[in-house]
Amino acid sequence: MAKQIIHTDMAPKAIGTYSQAVKVGTTVYLSGQIPLVPETMEVVQGDMRAQVRRVFDNLKAVAEAAGGSLADVVKLNVFLTDLTHFPLVNEVMAEYFAQPYPARAAVQVAALPKGVPVEMDGVMELE
Repeated sequence: MAKQIIHTDMAPKAIGTYSQAVKVGTTVYLSGQIPLVPETMEVVQGDMRAQVRRVFDNLKAVAEAAGGSLADVVKLNVFLTDLTHFPLVNEVMAEYFAQPYPARAAVQVAALPKGVPVEMDGVMELE
């Protein structure tokens, strides 16, 4: 099956050897997004809430470029450098997702690219 590479200027460009997303059949694999502003490639200014929102905005942009939306996400992975931010992630996630929610994992990690406190990736299924 052929791979389709997904790219949009509405999300940060890849800062390594990866694509923003890859579509195989009806499944889209969304690469990790950190709170970078696409236009500047700088970390968004503001508190943790602003950073989590920026990550969701970036994921949303890539999902839309792939022909879907966040409603099509079936699995979301959340990486945090401090799990005390987990309740905030839940709160902000409720602004972007409606029930039924995707399957999800949330793990604490030692460090993330550019020293950010949050990164998320996911899997999307299109019909």
